[in-house]
Amino acid sequence: MQNVRIAVVGAGLAGLYAAYSLEKKGIKDYVILEAREILGGRIASTIHSDGKPDVSGVGGFDLGPSWFWPAFQTDMARLVDELELETFQQFETGDMLLERSSNQPPERTRGYVNSPPSMRIAGGMYTLIDALYRRIDSARVVRGRAVRHLRMSEPHVELVSENARGETFSHFAEHVLLAMPPRLVESQLTFSPALPDVLARQWRETDTWMAPHAKYIAVFDQPFWRDQGLSGEARSAVGPMVEIHDASTQGGKAALFGFLGVPADVRSRVSEEELITACRTQFVRLFGSQAENPEAEFIKDWAKEIYIATDTDQRSSGDHPMPALSPSSGAWANRVTGIGSEWSREFTGYLAGAIDAVNRGLYSF
Repeated sequence: MQNVRIAVVGAGLAGLYAAYSLEKKGIKDYVILEAREILGGRIASTIHSDGKPDVSGVGGFDLGPSWFWPAFQTDMARLVDELELETFQQFETGDMLLERSSNQPPERTRGYVNSPPSMRIAGGMYTLIDALYRRIDSARVVRGRAVRHLRMSEPHVELVSENARGETFSHFAEHVLLAMPPRLVESQLTFSPALPDVLARQWRETDTWMAPHAKYIAVFDQPFWRDQGLSGEARSAVGPMVEIHDASTQGGKAALFGFLGVPADVRSRVSEEELITACRTQFVRLFGSQAENPEAEFIKDWAKEIYIATDTDQRSSGDHPMPALSPSSGAWANRVTGIGSEWSREFTGYLAGAIDAVNRGLYSF
């Protein structure tokens, strides 16, 4: 049993940034409880593919989100600068490809360039997770502890967590920061007394960003598409990928990635090998025979992540409403606060949303 001032549930970007912010304010009496052994939540890298360190030598490519926009996501930009992380612009030079029908060859058209530009972090977005972790007290990060129950135990909240062996542990905190998607909180955590019905329903109906999606990455020795005057970007009505981009690292390996348009419930009935083969075949169809033999291939199906997605996320509406951060009355008022990206008021569904939600959440109490 441990007593702390603040308990943070989840060690993704929101949870680690919350700890970083607390320490900057001089608050060191906290604990982070993370269900998995690997930190980062929805920020994931090929260096941890299948939960193991990378042994392929291909380096860190983003299996989750890759971009942010400093021009208007200023809090996120400030954090990246504060952590002294190197950034570079997403490659978008050249034409893009459109695949309208299986009966027609890909159509080459003028590429689309984001303005303001999409930016990436050198070494991959997981570099941000590593940088935050290095700047907080690692002894306060407890891995492999899935929080199952929150119980009011005046003057504290009791958090009951469980490890992989089924052993349970208790922490007692004055306040709980929920660095998880609202739907996952409502699905996997029980509250005693229960949350207000209206709030529980609101959290349950909030779609989880990334949860229904899957991403394929192919790594090559050279960005051969650039030699063809292509940006690496493509859109397809044929599939299995519907949106494709250049994923090459700065001064390093060349890569392409794509988001699969195959629904999660359909993907669950297809083997990973079949999906990879279909994605590789699409790259060959679009970019030519040089795409036929990648150095490495990765696929990440977020719908299979039990600490990200629920059954409800198998078919997502894609809507991102603005759920209440915390109960406005009752036993849980001023005791629990949501700080995951879905609780953002400005950037819900983006990395910057986690930063915004944490800042708002900390300010609220």
